[in-house]
Amino acid sequence: MATKNERITENIVRDLLYDLGYKDDENITIEEQKSENPTIQKCLQSASKSGKGRGRPEFIIRNKKYPDFLIVVECKADKGEHESKERNQYKDYAVDGVLNYAAYLSKSFNVIALAVSGQDKTNIAFSTFLWVKNDTIYSELKNAEQIPKPIKQLLTFDKFVNFALYDHKIEKARFADLITFSRDVHNYMRDYAKLSETEKPLLVSGILIALLNNAFSLNYKHYDQEAELAKELVNAIKNEIEKAKIPNAKKLNMQQPYSFIGVHPELKRMNKEAQETPLFRLIDDINQHVKPFINAHNNFDVIGQFYGEFLRYTGGDGKGLGIVLTPKHITELFAKLANLTPKTTVLDTCAGTGGFLISAMSVMINKAEGKEDVIKNIKQNCLIGVEQQPNMFALAASNMILRGDGKANLYQGSCFDDGIVAAVKGKAEVGMMNPPYSQKGGGLHELNFIEYLLDCLKPNGIGLAIVPMSCAIASHPLREKILEKHRLDAVVSLPDDLFYPIGVVPCIMIFSAHIPHEQNAYHKTWFGYWKNDGFIKTKTQGRIDNGNWKEIEAKWLDAYFNKREIAGFSVLKKVGIEDEWCAEAYMETDYSELSSTQLEMEIKNFIAYKMINSKSKHLTENHIQKANLVSVEDLFEVDYGTSFALNALEEVETKEEDCVNFVSRTSKNNGISAFVRVIENIKPLAAGLLTVAVSGSVLETFMQDEPFYTGFHVMVLVPKREMTLSEKLFYAFCIRANKYRYNYNRQANRTLREIKIPATLPSWFDSESIEQQFANL
Repeated sequence: MATKNERITENIVRDLLYDLGYKDDENITIEEQKSENPTIQKCLQSASKSGKGRGRPEFIIRNKKYPDFLIVVECKADKGEHESKERNQYKDYAVDGVLNYAAYLSKSFNVIALAVSGQDKTNIAFSTFLWVKNDTIYSELKNAEQIPKPIKQLLTFDKFVNFALYDHKIEKARFADLITFSRDVHNYMRDYAKLSETEKPLLVSGILIALLNNAFSLNYKHYDQEAELAKELVNAIKNEIEKAKIPNAKKLNMQQPYSFIGVHPELKRMNKEAQETPLFRLIDDINQHVKPFINAHNNFDVIGQFYGEFLRYTGGDGKGLGIVLTPKHITELFAKLANLTPKTTVLDTCAGTGGFLISAMSVMINKAEGKEDVIKNIKQNCLIGVEQQPNMFALAASNMILRGDGKANLYQGSCFDDGIVAAVKGKAEVGMMNPPYSQKGGGLHELNFIEYLLDCLKPNGIGLAIVPMSCAIASHPLREKILEKHRLDAVVSLPDDLFYPIGVVPCIMIFSAHIPHEQNAYHKTWFGYWKNDGFIKTKTQGRIDNGNWKEIEAKWLDAYFNKREIAGFSVLKKVGIEDEWCAEAYMETDYSELSSTQLEMEIKNFIAYKMINSKSKHLTENHIQKANLVSVEDLFEVDYGTSFALNALEEVETKEEDCVNFVSRTSKNNGISAFVRVIENIKPLAAGLLTVAVSGSVLETFMQDEPFYTGFHVMVLVPKREMTLSEKLFYAFCIRANKYRYNYNRQANRTLREIKIPATLPSWFDSESIEQQFANL
């Protein structure tokens, strides 16, 4: 029998690399046994499979397009030496060895690890793994089919990376790197380039456009930095814009905002210590850090991300213009809520940097099943945008140029202009929009923009807008005008801090265009309470996904498309122009989310108010199971209290015999904000009643154990049957659990009576034990 030779296996891999074009790609470097790259050398210096010395993989493959990715290959001659059971015999098995190298290389790269065994090209063992940079574990790399399968063959570098990008950890890590880089760029621009807030994102987008130009991309390091570089950069931008299929008038509009680059003195000023100009440093850094991200994440509004990051650090001019950029996971959510197909045409009349159009394009292309003619049509005909601000229009157009699509269908000007209306009206089935917020001029209310978008859609089209919650709860004449022509299908309340650090509480409104709201007398609007998207706030990256978004998104979409009614989450309700358009006004509270631990805190708070130390028996962890619910007015008489103004009473520092508590709308001290003297002929309210604030600290509910007067907007609940102290505390707890429904300055004076609460105490509620605790006070 012929001796098996590992060199034969290596030759098979070389031939496969040659067949797939690795050796002909000028961006790809293939190294064997060792690397000239200092970072790789450092990673492998102690990675020997024997545990001593430098690691020497069969192949190390790099690609300039993806500098944070690396392919490493380990070969074995015998298929029997492909993989050990525990994958820890690094010297003797291909899988074990390549994972050993990947563990070391992952300190600086996202590693695609290939194990190849066998001597027959038609019958080799092949395993592929992904080890994400700085992660502690690896995973098997799989393809992107509906049911993903392990990859068992050599693919092009691009395909390997594309499959790797399906790993959520890769995108999260690369996004974190991009945020860090954008912060560094901002600081560098501030300290060395002296650019204005509008110029910063334009320079980033201009550099990215110029890097599309092969001549500039290859030669920018060789231009004279003080005399030539800025001029060549501007020329490269113009050349790429000229090549784009855009009408000449639009080309001029797009080129003009970049003209400052050629004449800005600080960009061309030589830093004597670094021996480079700020412009060169920015070009080189963006080429290394941002261009590869765009190549890999074509669905990401990178320009918008930089724009938003620059505003985060400076305050910028975005707030003054009412500009609040929509986060990527919400633009993608819009595309899924619209149920886009490859044939859908999408219109965004307030395009900003193009985030909605990019997400829509990505979803439609993913559904095109790789059909080039369909993808070409999506890019050329299915994306329409309008943007008024010249600088923002340039950013949107550059975003589209970077993806080779949609430029000709971008319009610069006001969406209300007659010429633009004529150009876009009746062409799109879906409209998406984040309009300017809080504009003061006539005809510039957010609802004006919604009406315009809906009017421009085809009949039965779907219009989606993300707007401040005030549009959903405040009356406005435009509501009637909109509903006369269009049907309100859904409104969802979004996280309060979605636009952090900008303090706008948003909601999504979804309409059917050109179907009058009252056409169907029985139509009900679906309201969702989507307050938890699984994102957390960080100091350096803003809001980031904590790892639960995909699961949460699936739950949201399932509830929306199936119009599910879920306590504490969603409700169907017939509404009109005078009603509030938000879930908080109509849905029931899910008391199953409330536990005995929370109720114990209610009891402890009451004890703390009494300022007596006592040992409270700990309640076992139980939840209020779903039970029959009744209205507050079924269990209590509901009425206003005495409604006194505190300054009209005689306030005292120490409560004396003829003094009583004064209960206001405060959330502190059991609702008591002062002691006051009793007014002759006005009897205080009796001890044992509940007080509820219906404005201010809405639904702060307390059991008053002493006589009291109340201030304005405090209602009093009188039990209709005999209740123990612990029962009253239980119902105070349940009423307060509805506080979340009264955000956005909503008041409870008209709705308190109708709030649903459990008809009976839960079976685990130990009233006797709790009463004994109070008896011991």
